[in-house]
Amino acid sequence: NFISPEFGWNDADYGLITGVFSIVYAVSMLFAGKFVDYIGTKKGYLWAIGIWSAGACLHAFCGIATCGIVSGHWTLRFNVARETIESIRMTSDMAVMITTVSVWLFLAARCVLSFGEAGNFPCSIKAIAEYFPKKDRGFATGIFNSGSQIGALLAPFSIPVIAKFYGWEAAFLSIGLLGFLWMGLWVFIYKEPRKNPHVNAAELAYIEQDANKEENLAPAQDEPKTKIGLLQAFSF
Repeated sequence: NFISPEFGWNDADYGLITGVFSIVYAVSMLFAGKFVDYIGTKKGYLWAIGIWSAGACLHAFCGIATCGIVSGHWTLRFNVARETIESIRMTSDMAVMITTVSVWLFLAARCVLSFGEAGNFPCSIKAIAEYFPKKDRGFATGIFNSGSQIGALLAPFSIPVIAKFYGWEAAFLSIGLLGFLWMGLWVFIYKEPRKNPHVNAAELAYIEQDANKEENLAPAQDEPKTKIGLLQAFSF
């Protein structure tokens, strides 16, 4: 209701943007987990949140970039960019160019967003595995996964209000800035259980109960550890 009329998008344009986002998100998921395994949960989530937040903020500047590319008039004021785009669409034959340029800019921003979003669930599940024994991981996963559903429920009530009073750009910027705030909290809050001063000995023993059982049942000579490749993973 706010973005499509400004750029002259039709259902096909919106479908293209949504479809490309879904495809890039799905493909990125194949590699995000491997990346998180390589650099660890804390750094992996920082990268995921940082890229996602940057992608969210990039959406807000698609209007400014469209205005600059089409008209040659560059401005950092969102309202001026909106007014310029509207005047061009109403008074010239450049409406198609505005639509095309804006679609490609939003596609780029959505791709950045999808790269970051792909790391969310691998990092979350890995954090669950680090802090919960196997018997509690289903319950813990259900709790963190409910957050995305709650967010989806709250978005229709909050995002349109922000867009109506402050512009659709503010809706993207506010979400992106919240992501950067969460990055700051994650840096100071999250530590591995053994390195976390707030985890006492009893809690650590509860967290590592599966590893302790495996050590007691393990043979005298450990089997060599091998990495599972992508194609091999599909066989399970």
